[in-house]
Amino acid sequence: MKTIKTLSLSFFLVLLFNTVIGQTLKEIKTANDVLENAITALGGKDYLLSIKTLYTNISTEMEGRQVSWITKEMLPNKGSFQIVYNDRIVFQNWYDGKMGFEIVNGEKRKADQEEFKAKKFKKNIFNELDFIDTLLWTIELVGEEKVNDENCYKIKAILKNGEVRNLYFSKSFFYMLREDKFSNSEKDSFSTTYFSDYKKFGALTFYTTMKFGDGDKPQVGKIVTLLVNEKISEKDFN
Repeated sequence: MKTIKTLSLSFFLVLLFNTVIGQTLKEIKTANDVLENAITALGGKDYLLSIKTLYTNISTEMEGRQVSWITKEMLPNKGSFQIVYNDRIVFQNWYDGKMGFEIVNGEKRKADQEEFKAKKFKKNIFNELDFIDTLLWTIELVGEEKVNDENCYKIKAILKNGEVRNLYFSKSFFYMLREDKFSNSEKDSFSTTYFSDYKKFGALTFYTTMKFGDGDKPQVGKIVTLLVNEKISEKDFN
């Protein structure tokens, strides 16, 4: 009886998704169809476009110490990243829309611009919106593949600067579950990130767990705080 109830609940959740959200989902024929459905699953194109800033506080472990990664993003392509340990900022860099900077020994200086090269091609906070912009990316639906036992659509995306990414979207809910990055330079030439435990933050549906790499001890980060259109201003990028 318990098994039957569990299966019934699972069926109900899938049915609910298909009837409530499915009315606006596209039949999958192209990579663009997958991404349009992914945008719908996150909250819809109009809502995502209304988000001008996104603040996240991610808890993770580095060298055996619990730290926070603070990320701030502002339309169209401004962003900052801080590592905070014991309420003290131990690392900080940012992109002001044109150039990347960092703090070294308490002083502001230009950072390695290679680390920010993709920022020049960013128009939206949410990558899904950028991926469907043909002036930025060329996308192709190349097949299907499993990610953590879940069937996914696999998309190959090529940025105008030559960077290549493989994107994996759940066939059931259209959330991105994995992203592989292949850089067009030797620096950070390949990386894999997994996304899971999606949940609602107001009208936005967003992952709460990130995992980097496939090794025995992958880096895992969990979102503690996510704020939409709050706690960010222009001064964060100066």
